[in-house]
Amino acid sequence: MMFKTRYSLVTLKTLLQSKSQLEPQSNKPYIFFQNRSIVKVRLKWVKNRSLDHIIDTETDLKAAGLLKDAIKSSPTGFLTAKSVSEWQKLLGLTVPVLRFMRRYPTLFNEFPHAQYANLPCFRLTDTALLLDSHEQTIHQSYESETVERLCRVLMMMKSQTLPLQSLHPLKWDLGLPDNFEKALIPKYPDHFQFAKAPNGTRSLRLVQWHEEFAVSALQRSNETKEKGKEYREFKSGHTALTFPMSFPKGYGGQKKVRAWMDEFHKLPYISPYEDSRRIEPNSELMEKRVVGVLHELLSLTIHKKTKRNYLRSLRDELILPHKFTRLFTRYPGIFYLSLKCKTTTVALREAYRRGKLANPHPLARLRDKFYHVMRTGLLYRDKGVKMIPQEILTNDVEDGTEGEESEEEEVEIGDDCYEETSEIEDDSDEE
Repeated sequence: MMFKTRYSLVTLKTLLQSKSQLEPQSNKPYIFFQNRSIVKVRLKWVKNRSLDHIIDTETDLKAAGLLKDAIKSSPTGFLTAKSVSEWQKLLGLTVPVLRFMRRYPTLFNEFPHAQYANLPCFRLTDTALLLDSHEQTIHQSYESETVERLCRVLMMMKSQTLPLQSLHPLKWDLGLPDNFEKALIPKYPDHFQFAKAPNGTRSLRLVQWHEEFAVSALQRSNETKEKGKEYREFKSGHTALTFPMSFPKGYGGQKKVRAWMDEFHKLPYISPYEDSRRIEPNSELMEKRVVGVLHELLSLTIHKKTKRNYLRSLRDELILPHKFTRLFTRYPGIFYLSLKCKTTTVALREAYRRGKLANPHPLARLRDKFYHVMRTGLLYRDKGVKMIPQEILTNDVEDGTEGEESEEEEVEIGDDCYEETSEIEDDSDEE
């Protein structure tokens, strides 16, 4: 039913009679929004060299981490060059896997196969095993946080269920243990259970709704800030929450951009954990709700970024419009879209300060150390791994990008990276 008035307030309890028992029960008013005109501004895509550098280096870091886990889980304790030869695309690499592994002798020890002398094999170095033991310690220490994070992801899904084939690509980004299906999920039968979809797809399902988790990162950040009065007004329904904005240079001062964002922020904030199926699909309110969902999902990742394709696989469960990826360029003050490493990655701008994560998770700190060992291996590979300074393994390391200013440069890269006020083309042909 469409409403002729600009806003119509109806209690969620009255209208959503068909809600699942797993969904939260709430008496808060839900706002239905008629499609109205907010002036939108055509913006150029702006390259951020600092964020591009982070995405570039972490692509290699992720590939090395996945190879480490694969070697560790191998029955033989090593991998052959033949067994990994087809993994280049899977790992997101731009070079052959064999060449990649040879770059980092600090992590991968090459030796000839016992039966086939010309077949290179790789096992983990003592340094890699030590770093892996530190990683397992972090997983154990922060297991409850990991469980909560996974619950939040499932709570955002309309069926509180997620196919494992969609969850596995997000495993690194969400900070899940490599063997989470066997080591983590069975320990929490009150939270998770495995299920099988009608098409035979194996999925992970939320057992029960956790109301205490149904608070978004944006809501939590406002609770902790010195904005007590403002947040109380939001909770009472008198004001809307605003997203932190970090515009590329030159955008924030433009009157049209400021007016557009002011109108956008005046729209009511819909929590990503609320049922949104009654909101008019083509309304600005639904667009803000989608921005909130994407903001929350990125906030749940360890590095506050993920690949665009991973998000697309969740589109139906998150109730996202078909063209939702266009929002990343429409709201450059919230998101950054990177085209590095022959893929498309979306990052949360507010999470980064001067080329670093503002509040890194302990797992992110360990991964920084892991990458530093990788980079050091390039310098010491002709001298032997025993020449690596031991403080690299015992102290927190600083990435070379810290202290750098966020370098940005306007780059025009074609119509796909523009947003118009008119209908956007179908993006089914995108990556």
